[in-house]
Amino acid sequence: MDARRTDVLPDVTPTRSSGRPALALGLTLVGLVVLIAAPLFVYPVFLMKILCFALFAAAFNLLVGYVGLLSFGHAAFFGGAAYASAHALKVWGWPPEAGILFGALVGAGLGLAMGFFAIRRQGIYFSMITLALAQMVFFVCLQAPFTGGEDGIQNVPRGHLLGGFVDLSSNLNLYYVVLGITAFGLFAVWRIVRSPFGTILEAIRENEPRAVSLGYRVERYKLGAFVMSAGLAGLAGGTKALVFQLATLTDVAWQMSGEVILMTLLGGIGTFAGPVVGAALVAALEHYFATSSFPVTIITGLVFMACVLLFRRGIVGEIQHRMRR
Repeated sequence: MDARRTDVLPDVTPTRSSGRPALALGLTLVGLVVLIAAPLFVYPVFLMKILCFALFAAAFNLLVGYVGLLSFGHAAFFGGAAYASAHALKVWGWPPEAGILFGALVGAGLGLAMGFFAIRRQGIYFSMITLALAQMVFFVCLQAPFTGGEDGIQNVPRGHLLGGFVDLSSNLNLYYVVLGITAFGLFAVWRIVRSPFGTILEAIRENEPRAVSLGYRVERYKLGAFVMSAGLAGLAGGTKALVFQLATLTDVAWQMSGEVILMTLLGGIGTFAGPVVGAALVAALEHYFATSSFPVTIITGLVFMACVLLFRRGIVGEIQHRMRR
């Protein structure tokens, strides 16, 4: 991949924030301080759920927001990695860091296999291929003997990090580990998008025929982005399996793919903070209305309709648009 030819790329206008580095740095530091202090006031497991889904949504946004590829099958990477990590931790007795890394590698491997076929098509055809392949992964998880069928893999041990140095049975200790993993994943997304490779991805999104005419092998760039997105989704899935100590069919079902699409749309496609905001909003709605007699899916749908009508670019996208005016 020749990253030195970015000077001849078309002039794209991504929705990410630019020209306000001091403000962005300040908001990042404030957010980090809030997250460090958050478990003192909010239930740590709920916060860890938000962090896992924020990383999952950010991984999905890398593909749809900066490459323009809408995947309906990202649950395969998230859930497949959850099963892989859970199996490695419970059956093989691996340490937590190795189990989570294994899940990320499984997610990337699934992304490589699925992306090899999916990127040969565009638009709705690409989306439907990812959905079909993800359903194949779902039925493998349902029928395979090592996945536990409909019961999934339960009672996954959290273990000790770094050879016993950190006891992850403590929710507080585990929260800061999950926070570090999520921060690493978000930084990886930020670095990918702002690299020459990311600039080429945005050029492909804006005008793929022109990128082809300039000599770029767009299939390779698409496949690379697909694998990176799948690997980060796998990192989120493996971390989620450790937090909740289980991996179930819910993680790999098509509804999970729809949920991550909803999170990204609510927050703002193509924005860095949008998936984080969207994941926090959806997770909060599910948490606080779980015991309500009113179906939480209807509430989530109403919130989505309101955001579509009032925030066409998503919550964060609309805020950034108004700040640039």
